[in-house]
Amino acid sequence: MSLFHAAADAYSRHRPGLPDEVVHLLAGTLRGIHRPVLLDLGAGTGQVPAALLPVLPQLARLDLVDADRDMLHHADLALRPLFAGRTAAFHPVRAEEFTPPQEEYRADLVTCARAFHWMDRPAVLAMAGRVTAPGATLAIMGDGSLWTHPAPWTLALRELIQSYLGAERRAGTTGPYSEPGRRYEDDLADSAFSDVEEHHVPLRRVWTPKTVVGYLRSTSFARPGLFGHRHSRFETEAQDLLEQHAAQDGGLVEDGVFDVLLARRPGGAR
Repeated sequence: MSLFHAAADAYSRHRPGLPDEVVHLLAGTLRGIHRPVLLDLGAGTGQVPAALLPVLPQLARLDLVDADRDMLHHADLALRPLFAGRTAAFHPVRAEEFTPPQEEYRADLVTCARAFHWMDRPAVLAMAGRVTAPGATLAIMGDGSLWTHPAPWTLALRELIQSYLGAERRAGTTGPYSEPGRRYEDDLADSAFSDVEEHHVPLRRVWTPKTVVGYLRSTSFARPGLFGHRHSRFETEAQDLLEQHAAQDGGLVEDGVFDVLLARRPGGAR
């Protein structure tokens, strides 16, 4: 069973999308490439392709990789109206286990959003080295979570979660969450994609109590199964807490940064 099994509906409804500036950064990596191929790793419910398809009419093929079949099913439903004749394939395997659909397959852009920390990173990078075009871009990106965001309302929410589940951040079925042992930049430096360009895009999101509670259902640290029979009580308390902070603080505001690493082979086209 995958970490996010049974959370796909909440994920598709409540996970924030990509900022416009990030979408344009990714689209810019394919400028001048005729009929490019997109490979999305840890695709979830398809948020990256959903953002890119409307701005990349030249995209010829996309492959979505995720070990959770429920996630890919939701991605298929969401993306099908956007395919417009493009070839699309869904691969229910771990990212490091992706096998190209044909021998001559070469991806021009590989994306991994909010998922690289769950993966066998050296194995994923080695796989990407085998299935990409010489000038391909590997984009690793993410924006943290409400667990780590340092606002008064998120700190109070985290304390409420900890009062139910303990002080350590949970990671779904895998036990306590462990931070990556090294920086992504160090992983990339040891891979074929050692030419790295960093982008840090400021973002502001305004949440409501309802959308925060929905978001929590999609997370590894507060998914319903962790609470057992106490989940309904937790959601009631979380809703009350969030409504109080929304009234006191003038809203539930998240000011954060969306980090993007664009990695290429040394000497690759830009």
